[in-house]
Amino acid sequence: MNGPVLHETMTRGDTRAPVMVVPASDWRAAAQRVAAVAAQFADAVDREARFPAEAVAALRDERLLSAMVPAACGGAGLGVVEIGAICEILAQACASTAMIYAMHQIEIACIDKHGGALEWQRGLLRQVVERELLLASATSEENIGGSLRTSSCAVEIEGGRFRLEKLAPTISYGAYADGILVTARRTPESAPGDQVLVVVLKDDTQLEKRGAWDSMGMRGTCSEGFRLIATGLVQQIIPTPFADIADQTMLPLSHTLWAAVWTGVASDAVNRASAFFRAQARAKPGSIPAAGPRLAEAVALLHMMQARLTTGLATAQRVHQEVDGDCQADMPLAAILGFATDMNTLKLSISTTALQVVQEVLLICGMAGYKNGTPYSVGRHLRDLHSAPLMISNDRIVQNTANLLLAQRPV
Repeated sequence: MNGPVLHETMTRGDTRAPVMVVPASDWRAAAQRVAAVAAQFADAVDREARFPAEAVAALRDERLLSAMVPAACGGAGLGVVEIGAICEILAQACASTAMIYAMHQIEIACIDKHGGALEWQRGLLRQVVERELLLASATSEENIGGSLRTSSCAVEIEGGRFRLEKLAPTISYGAYADGILVTARRTPESAPGDQVLVVVLKDDTQLEKRGAWDSMGMRGTCSEGFRLIATGLVQQIIPTPFADIADQTMLPLSHTLWAAVWTGVASDAVNRASAFFRAQARAKPGSIPAAGPRLAEAVALLHMMQARLTTGLATAQRVHQEVDGDCQADMPLAAILGFATDMNTLKLSISTTALQVVQEVLLICGMAGYKNGTPYSVGRHLRDLHSAPLMISNDRIVQNTANLLLAQRPV
């Protein structure tokens, strides 16, 4: 699919055949069917560090990739709460599948909220529905790392078209995506922090691999580094400053949907610990296994995670739905600072507590949890969750949160 052809497809009249979308009432059952597929291949995906092709195919079959696309563009129009629940369900089967799904929906939300008034971007959302396209992002850059608000590469524009080249140390599932949202300086003369977000399409993008993805965990996300060279129409550049997109949509939804993934991983680990505990109790009727107190502690921590996630998702959904992406600056400063603080603390608490839960589970299950290939194995869970404090570094978030708290007046 090249840029001009896709552009023509996205701007023609509504003469297409109707596309079936997942009914809003059926999304949970659809997610559970996908999770069943993902669970069959999760260990192989982890072992081989390969893309979870079977699970992503199931997401397409169930029409879940387009679930967050608004109804006006043909999607199911699910909200942040429902998408978070889907992430949690998928993560109980395969964390890599769930993380890919979460990242994809974050890109959908960025396009909808900040480019949805533009015909090209609306057309892309319709294409996501028609073809169940998979979207990725490239926000990190060599010599800059994970500094989201800074770019070295720049967009070059000539004759209504753009070109950009970026050295990205990681683009999660970039080789398998139909489109990638890329951060870059607005022009070659722009300051490093004057960024835009550009939607680049697969057939107009060259990806030169720069290193393999042989990681501790989240191995199925296939987050290799690439030299990315892309061209396209200037309409593919979202005009909203990327700083606003990051503050209003990308970061809040990253914190909430990733938290849903980590909660799902921890939930599956606790389910395995509970099964191990019951098996121990059946082996010695009339006695409470010694692991009982640890299991109670793990369950209590999981319940706290789930409660915190529930409030975080509800807050993110309310802000995402009620506040227009280009008008969030009209919110009271106290509300803006409070929302950012809430999202930051959600990420910090869930990313650290999930690890604590699975470590407790490992002590409960002992060698049966330590070994691979048992019903109680949690090695994959533990390795996957070690990525949680690193995805947008907790140290950086703590510093940012301290600055936010300093700017807020006492209640």
